[in-house]
Amino acid sequence: MENNLVSIITPVYNGEKYIEECIKSVLNQSYKNIEMIIIDDGSTDNSENIINKYSKSFPFIKYIKCNKNNGVWVARNIGIENAKGRFISFLDADDLYKKNKIKNQINFMLNNNYSFTYTAYDLIDENSTSLNKVINTKKYEDYERLLKGNDIGCLTVMIDRLKIDTLIRFESCHHEDFVLWLKILKNNVVAYGLDEVLSSYRKSSSSLSHNKIKSAIWTWNIYINIEKLPLNKALYCFSKYIVNGFRKNSYKKETTYSYFF
Repeated sequence: MENNLVSIITPVYNGEKYIEECIKSVLNQSYKNIEMIIIDDGSTDNSENIINKYSKSFPFIKYIKCNKNNGVWVARNIGIENAKGRFISFLDADDLYKKNKIKNQINFMLNNNYSFTYTAYDLIDENSTSLNKVINTKKYEDYERLLKGNDIGCLTVMIDRLKIDTLIRFESCHHEDFVLWLKILKNNVVAYGLDEVLSSYRKSSSSLSHNKIKSAIWTWNIYINIEKLPLNKALYCFSKYIVNGFRKNSYKKETTYSYFF
């Protein structure tokens, strides 16, 4: 594990439309002690050729090809297993990093001795046009606070593996990132928010109401079947989750790689 190296984990499945822009946002980072691990989870489009063009020119871009589509949680776990960095960061193939994302966040962590941080981010559309919407951070999230709604964007997370390495593994379920954050925070870890817009999340044009309904079902399943909360606590957290969702006036992207159905 290389000290202060940041490993960026990028799963891709049929992402030819956006993967090049994603890679360029990493190449543009002001912090250069990085590696980008791109896990191609059985793409059947031109993703492989695009990725290979960059991995051959930039040795810090590592390309891992899977023979079949296993799912985003498997791809991310493969990336984590192959990461050499002390710090782990996540970036889906259709999202983008701002120029100072890694630099500002790792300084935030090192200066404060934090093990788990996340940042604010903005929203863009399918054409990379700003939607003039920012998702700000709270000062911190602990387990009890996060149960009331996942305010931690996966593309904004950075984790210090020297402190919580054994816990960083995604599970086979919907909202797998939310489940992982809860698992980490349950072990007396606090996630600290850096309220700077350092990433861009691409918002789908698919049905918002349909996605919200699915998201609510998945969240309820997490409360009952994964976290195994008592019914009264699950109902309380779920009500807070609903209110929080209306407050943000946004929705969580379904993590299935081909994000636009």
